[in-house]
Amino acid sequence: MNSEQKTIFKSFIPPFLFVLVLWIVKLSEIILDTSFADYGVFPRHPEGLIGIITAPLIHADFEHLISNSIPMLVLGAALIYFYKELAYKVFILSYLLSGFWLWIIGRENYHIGASGVLYGLVTFLFFSGVLRKHTGLMALSLLVVFLYGGLVWGIFPLYKIISWESHLCGSLAGILLAFVYREEGPQRKVYEWELEDENESENINDQETIAEENQQQEISPEEKERIKIHYIYKKENPGDNKGEMSD
Repeated sequence: MNSEQKTIFKSFIPPFLFVLVLWIVKLSEIILDTSFADYGVFPRHPEGLIGIITAPLIHADFEHLISNSIPMLVLGAALIYFYKELAYKVFILSYLLSGFWLWIIGRENYHIGASGVLYGLVTFLFFSGVLRKHTGLMALSLLVVFLYGGLVWGIFPLYKIISWESHLCGSLAGILLAFVYREEGPQRKVYEWELEDENESENINDQETIAEENQQQEISPEEKERIKIHYIYKKENPGDNKGEMSD
C-alpha cells in the first residue's frame, strides 16, 4: 500500500468510527427494548437542548440509519481527504449549528437523526469548491451534486414525518462554513501568466497615478493669467554698442 492509498484509508477511519457509534446506539435500543427518541431536539423547550448533542446519534429504524450511514462514510472521508486542516472544525460546527438552529425554528416535536449534519457536509463540499475556484475541488463539487443532488428536495416541507427543518439548518450551516473558511485550507494554484497580468495591471495603474499627479502639478489657466512678466530696460551709455538692439 503506497502513501496515497494510506491517506485515503486513514480518511475513512473517523467517519467509520462515527457511524459505528450510530449503530451501537441503535443496537442498544433494541437490546434494552426501549427508544431514545426523547433525547432528540425538542424546539424551544429547555429539556430539548440536550438533543443538540444526542439527536444526530439516534435513528427511528434501520432504514433511517442505513440511509445516513453510507453518505456519512463517503462525505466524511472526502471532507478529511480534501480539507484535512478544516475537517474536524467543519464537522463539529455543522453538528452544533444545525442542531441549535433546529431548536430555534423547528416544529414542536422530537427531531432525531444525523441528516442535519449530513446536509451540512454536502453543502460545504459543494460551495467550498465553487468559492475557491479550485479545479480539483470543483470536480468534487460536481461529484457531490451527481451523487447527492437529490437531497435538495429534503429541505422542503414535502413530508410531515421528515424533519425538513433539520435538513435546511444543516444546509445553511454548510454554506456559512464554506464562506467563512474560504481562505483557509487548499487553495487553487496561481499560474505565472496570472501573476504577469496582475503586474501589468499594477504598472498601468501606477503610470496612470503618476500621470494624474503630474497633471495636478501643472499650472492651471487661472494661475497662468495671474503671472506677470516684468521687463527691465537698462539704460545704456550713448557711446556703447550703437549698432545693436536689445529688448
